[in-house]
This record gives sequence, structure tokens and C-alpha cells, in this order.
Amino acid sequence: MSLSCLLATFWFLQFLPATPSPEPVVHKSLLDTFMGNTTSSMAMFFILVFLSIAAVYIIIERYLTIQRAGRVDQNFMNSIRASVESGNLQAAKALCQSVDAPMARMVEKGLDRIGKPLEDINKAIENVGNLELLKLERNLSTLASISGLGPMFGLLGTVLGLILSFQDMSTAENVTPQVLSSGIYQALTSTAMGLVVSIVAMAGYNVLVSNLDKVVYKMEYTALQFMDLLQEPSR
Repeated sequence: MSLSCLLATFWFLQFLPATPSPEPVVHKSLLDTFMGNTTSSMAMFFILVFLSIAAVYIIIERYLTIQRAGRVDQNFMNSIRASVESGNLQAAKALCQSVDAPMARMVEKGLDRIGKPLEDINKAIENVGNLELLKLERNLSTLASISGLGPMFGLLGTVLGLILSFQDMSTAENVTPQVLSSGIYQALTSTAMGLVVSIVAMAGYNVLVSNLDKVVYKMEYTALQFMDLLQEPSR
């Protein structure tokens, strides 16, 4: 090969496009993946995080409240009985006011109605009991809603992730696993997060309802004891 041929070959190679070097594979965390995608995926991530925080807060706050409502000394009704039998109603009312529990407020209302027909006393106690029950049930409906909304938002994130995958497929020259991985990863993690939120909220709701039923039983038993106490002198 002559020198002129070598120079011509070198001159021709200068105008050929350079071969692109392969891009390094970057492993992203779950947060980086959501933050790096569309605004809708970011919103979905923060919505699920907000629901999980709200669920945990409601579970802890209601659990402590319900547990505190059920803590009544076993000698409470014995002390009320002794005060009523001795005619010292003021001491019985003072004892009720010193106990921060629904049962004490129910008995206090009954003490205020002494002297009226038993049916009126019983009705007044039931009204106070219903009001106390509403206070104890506060935010439980919200917790139940979160347990249902979690999977729905997770499913919405899944659909958005699949849409992202097909969008990447439509714009990519060569469809490779790397092109589809981002959207599929978002879809699967959205589903997982939604299910976790739902499981936590549902489990917490069932525990709270179970503890609330025990408090309601104590309230009904206390009301029954008080009404029996009022009927004892006439026996």
C-alpha cells in the first residue's frame, strides 16, 4: 500500500462518527427514583408518606386515649356506694370529678339526677355515655378511610409507572430492560407502599376497636351498678 493510500484512509476516518461509550449504570434509591420522575409520581410518593404518618399518629393517640379511659379503680363503685348509702352525695360527686374517665362522668350525671324518676336518671346516664363514646371514636373513621385509600393511591402510582414505561418505549430507539426498569420500579414500589399503609391502618383500627369495646363494656356495667344502687333502698 502506497503512502498516498494511507493518507487518504486516515483522512476518511476523521469524518466517521465516533462510537459512543456506554453510560455507567447508576443505582437509584426509592426516593431518588420518585424524585427523578414526573411531578405526579412525586405527589403520589408524598401522599402515601402523609397517609402513613397520619395513620401512625391516630393509632398512637387513640390507643393512649382509650387505655386512659378504661383505667378506673375497682373500688370506685364501692366508694360511690358507701357515699350514697350514707347520704353524702357531695363526697360521691367530688370522687367522680377527681377521676378522668367516662364512667365517672356518667355516674356524676346520675348523682345530679337523684330524686327524679329512675327512667329519667337512666336516660341521662345513657346520653352522657353516648357523648363519651363519640369522643373515644374520634378519628377512627379517618383511620378506616386511610386503610382503604392506601391501596387506591398505590394502584394509581402503579398505573402512572406503567404509563411512564410505555412513554419511554415510544421515545426510545432501542427498547432495552433499562428503558422499562424505571417505570416498572415505580409501579411496583407504589403498590408495595400502598399495601403497607393499608396493613398498618387496618391492623391499628382493629386493635383500637377491640380496646374500645372493652371500655364500652365497663361503661355499661358501671351504669348498671349505679342503677341497681338507686333501686336497693326500695327493695
